[in-house]
Amino acid sequence: MRAPALLLLACAAGPAAAARPATLPDTMEQRVLACTSCHARPDRNDAFFPRISGKPAGYLYNQLVNFKTGARQFPMMTYMVNHLPDAYLREIAEHFSRQHLPPLATPQPALPAAVMERGRVLAMQGDRAIGVPACIACHGKALSGVTPSIPGLVGLPRDYVNAQFGAWKNKVRRAHAPDCMADIANRLSLADVSAVSGWLAAQPVSPSARPDTAIARPLPIACGSAP
Repeated sequence: MRAPALLLLACAAGPAAAARPATLPDTMEQRVLACTSCHARPDRNDAFFPRISGKPAGYLYNQLVNFKTGARQFPMMTYMVNHLPDAYLREIAEHFSRQHLPPLATPQPALPAAVMERGRVLAMQGDRAIGVPACIACHGKALSGVTPSIPGLVGLPRDYVNAQFGAWKNKVRRAHAPDCMADIANRLSLADVSAVSGWLAAQPVSPSARPDTAIARPLPIACGSAP
């Protein structure tokens, strides 16, 4: 009767053994799966979960800190970073700055030619009459960002850009003082925001695009995030 008894013991142990979790590799790729499940999906780049790969490490770090302190408000992000130490936030930022996912096509806005031209002028030349510098003056000649802390603008969904301008206007997104983007957002009309976000969304993004490593100084507007 020993054989049946041993068989019963083996069967009883089977489910418990199967339930034991596999040993996971202690790699950064494994640790940030919670991030990549939203921000690095091959089919997703939207207002709530924009692509973050390849953005300058300083910018990504600043945003993680801002979510932690409440300067940016999105409950899921605050929950994710609330208990992470500063050094680890920097490590996460460095990791994603080295990733370069193939760009996703963004929906092309159906805007009148005059509106698109206004967006182009704001992005490439600015508007001195309202004190708004050109986007390229800070965000790089190809609008792909500047290391270490200025993000790229091309490749972002139009809804995301509109939402961030709205957040600055409504003071629910803040940055290091002087908060240059808050100042710019409040100098732009809603029509101008719509024009520049539409033009940016219509620009093609090269898979080889990378942030610039330098930019003309001083910046055309005082900016605490990129001193």
